[in-house]
Amino acid sequence: MRAYIDSDILIWHLRGERKALDFLKRLRNEKAYELWTGAMQRAEVVFFMRPGEEDSTLLLLSQFATAPVDQNVIDNAATLYRRWHPSHGLDINDAILAATASQTGGQIFCLNKKHYPMPDLLITKAW
Repeated sequence: MRAYIDSDILIWHLRGERKALDFLKRLRNEKAYELWTGAMQRAEVVFFMRPGEEDSTLLLLSQFATAPVDQNVIDNAATLYRRWHPSHGLDINDAILAATASQTGGQIFCLNKKHYPMPDLLITKAW
């Protein structure tokens, strides 16, 4: 199964949070999962990396496949956004990851499950 890692976990790892490192190591060692991230989550990490972080950031991201975004993902994400944004403040990047996971049968790992209120998705708080 694809394990989609949300950007918050990746950013905390890059900032030296031991819990993030331990979580990613544990997940990598589980044979049931393939490590993935969404295109928008990769964009968040790459766009906002700090000076001097380029090498470590790209090395970390090389450990993950990045899910492509196509018309079906965008259309499904828009439906999720319209449904969940008014009541839960769902943002566009999270809607796209949710649609990606829904389309591929993946599981999302994040630090705040409130970002993914959809009851039919498999969402797990990393720590």
